[in-house]
Amino acid sequence: MSVPAWLRKITDAVADTPAEHLSVFTPPADGTARPASILMLFGESNGRPDVLLTQRASSLRSHAGQVSFPGGTIDPEDDGPVDAALREGAEETGLDPAGVDVLLVLPTLWIPVTNYAVAPVLAWWREPSPVGVVDASEVESVHRIPLDHLLDPANRLQVRHPSGITGPAFRVADLLVWGFTAGLLARLFDISGIDKPWDRTRVEELSGYAAGL
Repeated sequence: MSVPAWLRKITDAVADTPAEHLSVFTPPADGTARPASILMLFGESNGRPDVLLTQRASSLRSHAGQVSFPGGTIDPEDDGPVDAALREGAEETGLDPAGVDVLLVLPTLWIPVTNYAVAPVLAWWREPSPVGVVDASEVESVHRIPLDHLLDPANRLQVRHPSGITGPAFRVADLLVWGFTAGLLARLFDISGIDKPWDRTRVEELSGYAAGL
């Protein structure tokens, strides 16, 4: 499988990374968390590395309006997290799974607020297909975000949730990427050694709407 050097650097670095190095939240041992998966799809546009992200519809009951990776619950009909991630990617963005090469599945992480045990599926977009909003009741917009925009120190900050929790965030393409998605991207960049120094004292308060309150 042919994978560009920049992506191989990321996959090689995170291949054996334990869950606790990717997030402070790992699934409860009692198995009560709901199985889910996300598609971390990296590609290139005109030779420029990027990642596929969606903005959730503002009408949703959970994580309304937030930027996230395509993904969702692993259904009984799915053949595990990879099958679920590719299915959700197609349903949310219209991408053609035939052009996607799955490289690895990262350790399962936990989103406490929704009690999801999430398996991140990291993949290479070997043959990119057109993408866009398929169902406006679920997804508000679909974006291919260049990695150099995410890595630009000018676009990095931390946000403080009304609960008091502070975490990394990105301002790109008129979007605020925060929460689980931003945390996973930030750890991925750090572990793979492609991160750039940024001002961690730049902290902004999340508004009630942005925080899903």
